[in-house]
Amino acid sequence: MRIGVIGGGQLARMMALAAAPLGVRVHALDPAVDACSGEVAPLEVAAFDDLAALHRFADVCAAITFDFENVSAPALRELAAVRPVRPNPLSLATAQDRGSEKALFARIGTGVAPFAIIDDASQIPAAQSTVGFPAILKTRRFGYDGKGQISVADASLLEDAYTRLGQAPCVLETRIGFQRELSIVAVRTQEGELRCYPLVENIHVNGVLSVTLAPAIVSSALVEAAESCASRLAEALDYVGAFAIEFFEVDGQLLANEMAPRVHNSGHWTIEGAVTSQFENHIRAVAGLPLGDTSPRGVSCMLNWIGELPDRNQALSVPGLHWHDYGKSPRAGRKVGHATITANDRAELRRRLKLAAELLGRQAQVEPALARLG
Repeated sequence: MRIGVIGGGQLARMMALAAAPLGVRVHALDPAVDACSGEVAPLEVAAFDDLAALHRFADVCAAITFDFENVSAPALRELAAVRPVRPNPLSLATAQDRGSEKALFARIGTGVAPFAIIDDASQIPAAQSTVGFPAILKTRRFGYDGKGQISVADASLLEDAYTRLGQAPCVLETRIGFQRELSIVAVRTQEGELRCYPLVENIHVNGVLSVTLAPAIVSSALVEAAESCASRLAEALDYVGAFAIEFFEVDGQLLANEMAPRVHNSGHWTIEGAVTSQFENHIRAVAGLPLGDTSPRGVSCMLNWIGELPDRNQALSVPGLHWHDYGKSPRAGRKVGHATITANDRAELRRRLKLAAELLGRQAQVEPALARLG
């Protein structure tokens, strides 16, 4: 069986590596001739909205999936007429629009930060009076990893922020005082079976994920709330495949921030830290195969490598460290790889993390995780 992945980045690359032992081949499509999945899987070079190329691509695939949000939902809707697209185009379109996304959370009974839609300048006065400040103005579309958003300290600055974002349709959200960010990765089959990975804690730097601790140290009530939200969301979208939901923990409650209709950076730890990785389970769901066990193997910490890789030899000397080089050229702000450090318990994980920080000169990145581990 061959699965087509629209998008050829590191997520497609890791899908291909997970698919091979199952006897499933991944074939990727991306406009970049040097897309990093091309090192491990056949790569079709074409634009995401090139319908002729997409149809040729679909002709050699049994099913289609995608590895990031900014692909063409209309193109996927057309492909869905000739091949199964999993997750479906509705799931992609919902996640592409922050307004639609928040409406979905509200519909399934999940709390979100107070917000207002600003589709044109005439809606600014109403937003100024209904949303508390300080706030964050975000474009409704094409914004992730901290892009497409501006902090707004008070109502008088909103109009200027809207102009700076190009007067695109936006969502204005109250900046809430959350204690930490948590996320859950789940996977659902065509028949509606849902399995969840443990709730994890994420630490961001400049809007980009830096560290994930798995599992998070949380109450059973928070785990139940996150899993319930995942179940309701997947049911509402008739979702097939892996997805993630990011939450803010606010005074012992969860507020949904956003969803990702794909395998997710905060689930990279599952490659070595869970019985079945998010990538393998996504391929299983898309291919119609039984799901694997989502239980953790001990405890893990994922460290993102942003901009450039640290010294590989030093990293590999850390016990329990698993190295992932995406094959990308260094560039400021670019995700070029990650490492996951695994251990049997939190005390051992803390020792290994501390050693990694010392050997790699990553004290600033690792210190927040060490503080969480106690």
